[in-house]
Amino acid sequence: MPKSDNIPAPAVRRLSLYLRQLEAFHAADHRTVSSRQLGEALSLSDAQVRKDFAYFGQFGHPGIGYRVPELIQRVRRILGTDKQSNVLLVGMGNLGRALVSFGGFAKRGFDVVAAFDRDPGVIGMKSPRPIAFSVQPLADLPQVVKEKSIRLGILAVPAPAAQAVADTMIAGGVRGILNFAPVTIQAGLEIAVASVDLGVHLEQLSFQLGTTVS
Repeated sequence: MPKSDNIPAPAVRRLSLYLRQLEAFHAADHRTVSSRQLGEALSLSDAQVRKDFAYFGQFGHPGIGYRVPELIQRVRRILGTDKQSNVLLVGMGNLGRALVSFGGFAKRGFDVVAAFDRDPGVIGMKSPRPIAFSVQPLADLPQVVKEKSIRLGILAVPAPAAQAVADTMIAGGVRGILNFAPVTIQAGLEIAVASVDLGVHLEQLSFQLGTTVS
């Protein structure tokens, strides 16, 4: 597979959309799918679908299209979700507790196996999960990262604390951060950071509604 530096970020993001649609096709007992069918389901052109997949190798079969189960496995392998990955979470406020409880992570290949907080009133609290674990102090993070081979972390702390906590996560061995704090995290080039700012998404929706109405 080519180096990720050579692959446009939008193409990588669309892989997740392709995977979800392919899983929907599979659930509907579709054994094969064409680039046109996949593109139409996602409001993309068939040329865009073929171009995106071409970044990662050869996928289709002449006269057949894409074999759905085979393509699902290959896309999962590219995304690194063909095996389960341990994930930690820092910040057990309302958002953090909701994220820990979310069952969708495990279905996508990610197991939240540890949670941390600085609040003495929260440390020791059992996580709201079928397989519960206790919230640990942030100082324990490096040891847990090593013991559980964790590379990914979710950051769900208030904006003023986000950078300092992210620095602690990185120093402890976390190499990828999903950031829910409404602030930009500064990290080295070797650290992957993806931010989810719910307010920004609502603002974008509000803008789209305004332009549609006008």
